[in-house]
Amino acid sequence: MKIFTSILLFLALALIIFNITQLDFNHLLEGKSKIALIGIAASSCAMLILLIFRISKSIVEKTKNQ
Repeated sequence: MKIFTSILLFLALALIIFNITQLDFNHLLEGKSKIALIGIAASSCAMLILLIFRISKSIVEKTKNQ
């Protein structure tokens, strides 16, 4: 499961980097820049959820061992 979440984290980070390259800083809320901002927000949320999931799994493993 750790490898799977690591792969998903890497993909989310790659999507963030890709969407940053799509931004037009002169017109942030128009056209492709608007879609890129939505993609950055969605990828950031996905990364946060995956990190919370990974931390919760490590807490479960530590409580099982006690």
